[in-house]
Amino acid sequence: MTDLDRALVPVVGKGLEVLLVLLYVASLVTVLHGGVLPEYRTAAGAEVSDRTLVTAADRIEASVPPPSTAVDVTRTVDLPDTIDRATYRLRAVNGTLVLDHPDDALSGRVPLALPDRVVAVRGTWESDDPAVVRVRGDAEGVRVILE
Repeated sequence: MTDLDRALVPVVGKGLEVLLVLLYVASLVTVLHGGVLPEYRTAAGAEVSDRTLVTAADRIEASVPPPSTAVDVTRTVDLPDTIDRATYRLRAVNGTLVLDHPDDALSGRVPLALPDRVVAVRGTWESDDPAVVRVRGDAEGVRVILE
């Protein structure tokens, strides 16, 4: 074995060690981003979506005051800006609160439990805008407006 061969052996050995570590890290990143993390994100997104929908419905229902001759209530509702890194919309449709998300698996709906004196529920909230619920009414009926 020559002096040159003896000098190259440690260099080649360290190069192979570095290559093995890089391959291990690359395979670990591929596995996490290809399988584990997307499933976790979807599960977490579904949980946030459900919680957002139920919380928003609860805030709307709690905004309707007890019966009186005149009703004039305005409340803000805190919503997450995004669910699973995407904006979404909440809208009132036939007494139901609907969450529209770009991923259909994260969309949903919940019926609103409102008193009979509520004659209309309408409006839409965009997640990246402030959400305000306005309740207006008189002896003829109460209207709930999402602004």
